[in-house]
Amino acid sequence: MAKYRKKPVEIEVVKFEDTTESISAISELSHGKLIRVDYRQKPVVMYIPTLEGVMTAQVGDYIIRGIEGELYLCKPDIFEKTYERIDVE
Repeated sequence: MAKYRKKPVEIEVVKFEDTTESISAISELSHGKLIRVDYRQKPVVMYIPTLEGVMTAQVGDYIIRGIEGELYLCKPDIFEKTYERIDVE
């Protein structure tokens, strides 16, 4: 069996928080894809269009734009194990 290593890829990410700044940043990250915030849910949720269909983000989840512009969600514990922050100048 062959083994492979994942290539390092830089991504753009916004942590979903129940703030105007976070929601605006996610909207900008989506490049016009329809996102919806549902304030009727407690706690608040966000619906994100992904390649697998519309997914529900909880406050604290990370919204990631992949290398092809696709959006996907990542739970905080998995995000912290998988990604490290880089400084972009």
